[in-house]
Amino acid sequence: MCDAKSPGRCRELLLLCFSSFTIGRFLEVNVVSREESLIAVREPFSWKKSKTTPTLTSTKTTVVVTAQKRNSRRQLPSFLPQYPIPDRLKKCVEQKIDILTFQPLLAELLNMSNYKEKFSTLLWLEEIHAEIELKEYNMSGVTLKRNGDLLVLEVPGLAESRPSLYAGDKLVLKSQEYSGHVIEYIGYVIEVHEEEVTLKLNPEFEQAYNFEPMDVEFTYNRTTSRRCHFALEHVIHLGVKVLFPEEIILQSPQVTVNWNNVQDTKRDGQPTSKNWKSTKDQSKHAAKERQAGAQDALGLAAFARKPGNLVNEAQIPKAREKEFFNPVLNENQKLAVRRILSGDCRPLPYILFGPPGTGKTVTIIEAVLQVHRALPDSRILVCAPSNSAADLVCLRLHESQVLRPGAMVRVNATCRFEEMIVDAIKAYCKDGEDIWKASRFRIIITTCSSAGLFYQIGVRVGHFTHVFVDEAGQASEPECLIPLGLVSDANGQIVLAGDPMQLGPVIKSRLAMAYGLNVSMLERLMSRPVYMRDEDAFGACGAYNPLLVTKLVNNYRSHPALLALPSRLFYHRELEVCADPKVVTSLLGWEKLPKKGFPLIFHGVRGSEAREGRSPSWFNAAEAVQVMRYCCLLARGISSQVSASDIGVITPYRKQVEKIKILLRNVDLMDIKVGSVEEFQGQEYLVIIISTVRSNEDRFEDDRYFLGFLSNSKRFNVAITRPKALLIVLGNPHVLVKDPCFGALLEYSITNGVYTGCDLPPELQSLPDCG
Repeated sequence: MCDAKSPGRCRELLLLCFSSFTIGRFLEVNVVSREESLIAVREPFSWKKSKTTPTLTSTKTTVVVTAQKRNSRRQLPSFLPQYPIPDRLKKCVEQKIDILTFQPLLAELLNMSNYKEKFSTLLWLEEIHAEIELKEYNMSGVTLKRNGDLLVLEVPGLAESRPSLYAGDKLVLKSQEYSGHVIEYIGYVIEVHEEEVTLKLNPEFEQAYNFEPMDVEFTYNRTTSRRCHFALEHVIHLGVKVLFPEEIILQSPQVTVNWNNVQDTKRDGQPTSKNWKSTKDQSKHAAKERQAGAQDALGLAAFARKPGNLVNEAQIPKAREKEFFNPVLNENQKLAVRRILSGDCRPLPYILFGPPGTGKTVTIIEAVLQVHRALPDSRILVCAPSNSAADLVCLRLHESQVLRPGAMVRVNATCRFEEMIVDAIKAYCKDGEDIWKASRFRIIITTCSSAGLFYQIGVRVGHFTHVFVDEAGQASEPECLIPLGLVSDANGQIVLAGDPMQLGPVIKSRLAMAYGLNVSMLERLMSRPVYMRDEDAFGACGAYNPLLVTKLVNNYRSHPALLALPSRLFYHRELEVCADPKVVTSLLGWEKLPKKGFPLIFHGVRGSEAREGRSPSWFNAAEAVQVMRYCCLLARGISSQVSASDIGVITPYRKQVEKIKILLRNVDLMDIKVGSVEEFQGQEYLVIIISTVRSNEDRFEDDRYFLGFLSNSKRFNVAITRPKALLIVLGNPHVLVKDPCFGALLEYSITNGVYTGCDLPPELQSLPDCG
């Protein structure tokens, strides 16, 4: 009788040694734990594409609309054009005709002359894909459930974004044909939860519905796409100097400031920090400030030596004394704020390159506050691709306690519901007819898409003096153009903050991806010569021209052992460990670490991947059980200092999320967050556990097989940079070794003696184990 340490399959070589010969045999053992019965396959996988709703011969159709689709107060001018998808382009996609026969310029490099036409075509390609995808999920003969007075539709695969539905989306419910007559009911999604959507329909239908079978047709919400098309038409005024910058022409500074070096006092002179600096510490701080100024000067000198760079000799405003609102900004953060406030290169976009845990959003907050204080006539638009990111900016500005009431507003999309907004920022929120009032605020925070509302109420191009786009790397370029089109082309300041090495735009059309829609404006600009890394010219100031780019390198999140690999793979080994030692070293003595003092575990699990029912999503029971065991060891250990809320579990498949949650619920650990990489972007946890799921060793040559983490270095980067003190990765090394990023992580784990679990693939068995 033996007790297995890990679930899953393990293959070991058994040697039988005799006097004159040796016989070797491989033994394979599959360990199945009792806990796996809780999440075993309940019904065989039989997911099929829903049948297309049959074409009706009836000539009589009655359409019943919803009485109140959205906020009835909203009365926006209806001049946002439709930008219909060309029929020829649809035909090319549907019949798999070479797309270049419709738009040959897709094959050209992006330039000013093809800019609008190329991006318009890419947007249409994405829309066509979305429409085709939605049609595949149309359902026939389904019944709705009741939730109070509302009706709920179950949509298999919804939790996996198959289909992808959001609050405000429109769908059509069709009654069964009766005597040649069909009734169509127009409904709108008001809530999405797991695999169910709550609908707003005609009140009479909601009351009279008696569980009759209905056909369901999903429709694509084109609002954001139409705003992108509109922005493409109006952003051309920015011209080559913003969209395709080739040279820098220095402008007169917007503000010239003498910055006070001592930042540890409030306005009334009282200390703000518990750690009041000694005179010696202050001297070091001042020396660092002088060094930062010297680096700035070196960068300017290097810039001046480059051909084609011109300087405007206009009169410089008189310098004023200023302090930073945030007393703990590091030198790079302060440099970025100075540059943004000065705006020397406007209207060229200024890029704040913020790797994980380096305080990018903190820097944006400081810059917004400084512009608001120093430039009384400024009008600031702060955008982000998602509501959560925009909410965070609003919350941080609120928590700064610097702004007076009435200085800031958070503009929400019409279809966003109040319960989705955190209480602290509800007082700042406006929508509906308040959009006119919102346009008068000096600081406006919204999503990139909702910034398009200002076009619809007649806000003129050039209304905003400053446009900040946080998480700009996650927005497609046309989406980013929506707010940028509202900035002044002559004297406006654009700031793009993000990390081109983390998650990019979510693009589903392979054709649109192939021709560049998945490349953000941030990433594209950083590939242009004036923005590119140049260690020879700018080695003294972070390898980038400080007039245009500041790269933040002080990481305040992770233990050095966890930071070393992403720093080497993605950031030229430049990330510096600045996290609180008490936090990041808190688990170095955990008894389950393969190597004491090294907070990383790579646990090899050769489990089995499976699907069930009608869900296309994958799960791996062996990995799910091992995740649950690690969670119990961490949160329930005798000497544990880890609470359930300190642990995050990342996995690429919704079904694996569901199975892990079942196991954690069974052991009363529901406070542990479990979700996809996208749900963890911008967040940090004391402990991160990653379950990679896929384990079929015979299919790794299939391109379609590598989904989620396994084909995307940016997702990998986000996943492994979330933890502060401990990272645990579970997966099949025989599959993961085929991916460059996971292969590097495997090598790093083995050579540092922190690999445990199943046998290794042959290509890794020769690596030295330093454990």
